[in-house]
Amino acid sequence: MDLKLVRPTCEYAKQVMEYKEDMLANNDNFAGCAGFEEATSFTQWIDFENRLKQKYGKEYVPSEVFLGVRMEDERVVGIIDYRHPLSPFLMQCGGNIGYSIRPSERQKGYASEMLKLLLPICREYGEKKVLLICNQTNDASRRVIVKNGGKLENEVKDEVELGKYRIIQRYWITL
Repeated sequence: MDLKLVRPTCEYAKQVMEYKEDMLANNDNFAGCAGFEEATSFTQWIDFENRLKQKYGKEYVPSEVFLGVRMEDERVVGIIDYRHPLSPFLMQCGGNIGYSIRPSERQKGYASEMLKLLLPICREYGEKKVLLICNQTNDASRRVIVKNGGKLENEVKDEVELGKYRIIQRYWITL
């Protein structure tokens, strides 16, 4: 699969904003998008550190955000976010990594490939293992995590009501 991870730059601004519109039109969750649902412009969105520090205060943790870009046509097909280190909230129900795929590009293996490409980057940051979570009923996300080596640790009740989750599955991937 010819996919690459790139940091968001102005070169991709138009596509990223179209991605947001696609997600909104599909009534999707913005998992792994670094608070994109709240940003009103590309410029506001890519100011991750300032915007997210303001939102989360002392619970803020740095993150590395990448676009999944199909190489044949430079189309943005997904967004993946690596958060490090884990805050108490992320340890319980957010995890180190979140991702989403543009609705029209799902079921093509892009999420699995983005996660596969991200894991060596996590290792470069010194991680020995990473936590990923998904809704118990999200079969597609579970398959992505397991395909990349995820081992189910446990299931927990969604106490903070992330989206429409009821039960959150917590998976660890050893790097």
